[in-house]
Amino acid sequence: MTSPRVVAVRTQRVRVPLHTPFVTALRRTDFAETVVATVEDSDGCLGWGEAPQVWKVTGESFAGSSAALEGPISDVLVGAPGDLSSTGRVQRAVVGNRSAKMAADIALYDLVSRRAGLTLTEYLRGLVGSRSAHRPRAFTDVTLSVGTPDELAQAAAARVRDGFRTLKVKVGTDAGGDAARVIAVRDSVEDVRRQKSIADKVTLRLDANTGWRADDAVAVLSTLADAGVELEFVEQPVARRDLEGMAYVRRHQPYKILADESVFDLEDLVDVIRAGAADAVNVKLAKCGGLTPAIELLEVAKGHGLDRLVGCMMESHLGIGAAAAVVTALGIPGEQDLDAGWWARTSPYAGGITYDGPRILFSDEPGLGIEGVL
Repeated sequence: MTSPRVVAVRTQRVRVPLHTPFVTALRRTDFAETVVATVEDSDGCLGWGEAPQVWKVTGESFAGSSAALEGPISDVLVGAPGDLSSTGRVQRAVVGNRSAKMAADIALYDLVSRRAGLTLTEYLRGLVGSRSAHRPRAFTDVTLSVGTPDELAQAAAARVRDGFRTLKVKVGTDAGGDAARVIAVRDSVEDVRRQKSIADKVTLRLDANTGWRADDAVAVLSTLADAGVELEFVEQPVARRDLEGMAYVRRHQPYKILADESVFDLEDLVDVIRAGAADAVNVKLAKCGGLTPAIELLEVAKGHGLDRLVGCMMESHLGIGAAAAVVTALGIPGEQDLDAGWWARTSPYAGGITYDGPRILFSDEPGLGIEGVL
């Protein structure tokens, strides 16, 4: 039976206000901006995707993603089969532009899972050969934006009261003060646990977003170790291409190192593995170009013994829904890094995922369950 053909690729810009400013070593923002794409087939079925704008990490913009989707990506998709055989066309359509590729790639998966009458998680489970029949469950950490020790301590206490049990602390803007910030967070969390009689352990993660030099990273992390601070991992301590420096950091302090900005594609992951630069990898759809390359990266990382985390930029509930579906389909354990939608004042969509504190709640509707932009 011949698949319906793609008849149109359309885009619209969506700006999502945040309830709290999001601040890292690379940027500060009060809203998330994204390009929402729809792929329509000859039966009138729509698939939804998105291309988040992240100047400081991917170098991609509204204008660039819109142009790629409306130009070369549309050129290769319109008239092509509306199924996963067309995902390769998307990846080959243009150099770079991974956020735009993410949007088209997700839209194709959403389209085919909708046509099959399956949720995206169910469809992906069948694709990767998972036998799980459990209702999808995914949990996320929450990020503490860069700030003073007092600000971070207050934010940490608030997030623990909100029900989060894994906190990611942004560091890397000031190596001289970073240890004090993390210790303030640790102490604040322990105070709240005692006051509220919280039995659950609160896990801390650090993310330097390439902000340290190797020697500064070792100094900060050694200070934290001496202070008895427990960390699950330290994310991207040094510059993206400084794999030698990251390997040095990994060898000279006790915490696990997670590669993020160092891994956009399979070639990057191979380089990290060969350099012995990381214990784990953070795979993001906007960095690699969608679900197709993300699944490959996650499977290769697993095969080489690396821990896996699925993360996000500041995309909306649409992209988070796709990323969370990958987590549940592949059975990746632990809290992920998918809090971007939680920062939004409200979801900009009718349908799709929602949040209950750290828990991501999935729609029971086919595909991503999104029916429109509000």
